[in-house]
Amino acid sequence: MTIAIWLTVVSICLLGAMSPGPSLAVVLKQTISGGRKTGLITAITHGLGIGLYALLCISGIAVMITTSPVLFTALQWAGAAYLVWIGINGLRARAGANSELADPPTTGSAARDGFLVVFLNPKVAVFFIAMFSQVIGSETTWPEKLAFAATALFIDMGWYMIVAWSFSNPRWLGYLQRNVVWLERIFGIILIALAMSLLAGGLVD
Repeated sequence: MTIAIWLTVVSICLLGAMSPGPSLAVVLKQTISGGRKTGLITAITHGLGIGLYALLCISGIAVMITTSPVLFTALQWAGAAYLVWIGINGLRARAGANSELADPPTTGSAARDGFLVVFLNPKVAVFFIAMFSQVIGSETTWPEKLAFAATALFIDMGWYMIVAWSFSNPRWLGYLQRNVVWLERIFGIILIALAMSLLAGGLVD
């Protein structure tokens, strides 16, 4: 593995992580609703989910997902259903004391949402298979393959930790949390719309 190849992987992973979509919406939702801790936990488990998919792709297991229409479609529908479920919960948000949520997110729900929003998205496997097919060959050793997977993991985790840390800045987190119920409902609409978009894209494909 040369530095040039590794930097190519870094660049592609950065662009993938920074692309707006369900992952960004979930990390922001958890950060604004629960604060810095839940935001960072969401970012960490999201990164672990990315790392797991990268490892599955490198080992060849993820090919089963992309070559099986039934498995791919099942994961796609499960992912969309999960986004709709999160979205509906957002639309049902109610205020408790001091304008806070009556049912704020827990560390467990943050960890779950961060991981499942990745794990239930089979297009992540398509992304990694397309990328790794360009940089991994028969001469690539397993330590090098694991380094590629670790690169994807830490770039994704690092990016979303930056997002969570930035949006949990005390200077504006207080203002955001005073309007958290309305923000929860907005995120709910966004997540449901993203779920419908993912399903529509899958039907077109």
